[in-house]
Amino acid sequence: MAKTFLVGQDLHKSFNEHKAVNGVSFTIHKGEIFGLLGPNGAGKTTTIRMLSTVLQPDRGDVTIGGYSMRHNADAVRSLIGVCPQELALYADLSALDNLVFFGRMSGLSGKETRAQAMANLELMGLVERAKGKVDKFSGGMKRRINLAIALMGHPELLFLDEPTVGIDPQSRNNIYETIEGLRNKGMTILYTTHYMQEADRLCDRVAIMDGGQIIAMDTPYELKSQIGAPEQITLEDVFLKLTGRSLRD
Repeated sequence: MAKTFLVGQDLHKSFNEHKAVNGVSFTIHKGEIFGLLGPNGAGKTTTIRMLSTVLQPDRGDVTIGGYSMRHNADAVRSLIGVCPQELALYADLSALDNLVFFGRMSGLSGKETRAQAMANLELMGLVERAKGKVDKFSGGMKRRINLAIALMGHPELLFLDEPTVGIDPQSRNNIYETIEGLRNKGMTILYTTHYMQEADRLCDRVAIMDGGQIIAMDTPYELKSQIGAPEQITLEDVFLKLTGRSLRD
């Protein structure tokens, strides 16, 4: 039976009169890729910010690796890596210097930081560009550096927020293969994307949010089975059926 690694229990968060997250509960198993999907304004970003200790929930708690976010946030932070949608890079530094900087910020020693940085650059296929300045990199290369930084410190749980936005098919496929390889090595991953095909390929289970609540949660296959023949239905069909076709600007 799969071991539970993350538990989000009855999470609530409001901003003034707006209830962004309204009673969200779910678990993520060790070694699972768990997709969190939803239209703009559904509450995904607020949920992720709570799970990653950036925001304190108004009610509820998050437990990661047995540690409560409310009572031991530092221990939770030591287990997680975050790859944000916005590129968190220093453009005037080299790829290697970016990884070394963030590695030292996470508390790694100089020798260990450099070793991990080179290993992560190799994982992302960027060893030959280690000394190149990031501002000269393509969008896909920057995305891969962003992911390499999130892996510094060997996190046990990785948050990936739209990691393939605006990149070429080759870089996207490289990121897919990297993520699948990390799962095969036992890493737990929370994945958000607006590309339903990505979620269908990568995620073991997905939760669909709307209006601050989880409105469906299961494997992609089972979700598709609920509205038709899963070989003919796409996850995008499920998403649109559950959340509607109205624009969410």
